[in-house]
Amino acid sequence: MNAAVDNYLMPGGGANITALPKISLHDHLDGGLRPQTILELAGAAGVALPAHDPDGLADWFNEKKDSLVEYLKTFDLTTAVMQTEENLQRIAREFVQDLGADGVIYGEIRWAPEQHLVHGLTLDQAVEAVQDGIEAGISDVRAGGGDIRIGQLVSAMRHLDRGLEIAELAVRHRGRGVVGFDIAGPEAGFPASRMREAFDYLANNFMPRTVHAGEADGIQSIIGALVDGRALRLGHGVRLAEDIEVSREDDENTYVMLGPVAQWVKDREIALELSPTSNVDTRSFEQWGDELIDHPFDLLYQLGFRVTVNTDNRLMSRTSLSRELFVLAETFGYDLSDLAVFQLNAAASTFLPLEEREDLADLITAGFENA
Repeated sequence: MNAAVDNYLMPGGGANITALPKISLHDHLDGGLRPQTILELAGAAGVALPAHDPDGLADWFNEKKDSLVEYLKTFDLTTAVMQTEENLQRIAREFVQDLGADGVIYGEIRWAPEQHLVHGLTLDQAVEAVQDGIEAGISDVRAGGGDIRIGQLVSAMRHLDRGLEIAELAVRHRGRGVVGFDIAGPEAGFPASRMREAFDYLANNFMPRTVHAGEADGIQSIIGALVDGRALRLGHGVRLAEDIEVSREDDENTYVMLGPVAQWVKDREIALELSPTSNVDTRSFEQWGDELIDHPFDLLYQLGFRVTVNTDNRLMSRTSLSRELFVLAETFGYDLSDLAVFQLNAAASTFLPLEEREDLADLITAGFENA
């Protein structure tokens, strides 16, 4: 088991963020491979690499991109080594090990099975292989004295036309590892309405849904996620801030007005799966700036939205959930109580039964109180 992880302390010293119990809602399987694993699998898969040592490969993945479309091209390399049952099992197992080492007690792993059929796997075989790896990873974490629970989020690629088929796959594997459905891939130009039939099927079968929206497209994309996708969570949702008007009349008074979409999301506590470093990398909030201090995360938090903190793609952003919490605390001056709120928000927003969500909240509360 090789799951080394950096330790992050609260800025200025104090609590060890890495050791705190955490919830991960938005973490892509094909965005969380270990560079060493890619190196080891690439030869047998016949995949050419841009670098031939772990650090060089990590640097290549972490190079800044001009847009989400350019960012997504790096996944051509990771998915290329994820085309066999054995590789999927190994990658999923290591993924869970790495989450456990970072203090994650519950994680939802999202991935698109339709991207892993090149070497002859069926959709069902791919899901089963990932589940086998997940269960092996859970056993590894528990053998090391930790504890973790994991659910799969099956994603359909929004620019392709297999939405209903993937929705049926998700429902078919409910109770065998799958806890929800997602749509991913290029957002602009591929609205959720393209998969309305899939979302109708999911609604009729009471399958939870999260939808990537408000990352590379604006309010109309979020409306599509809410209306056509009937999303219970928004994947990123950072551009919801476009529906919030902030005006400063003088040095002491700032006035905020929520538009109808923002008001709907806030009032119904629809979770925002914000991924700070990734949002910087993909320029998701460039109308407000290009550094983390410009991210509308704090605005959304202060206004009472259900914000959650996520990694999105740990490899591409060279990050972890502990690091994301650390940089937010460092940038916005958050203390341990703020970080606890983010984790309780995530616990309440998982696609687990109510009683299990409450159990997670108790674990979060106890862990932070004892920090």
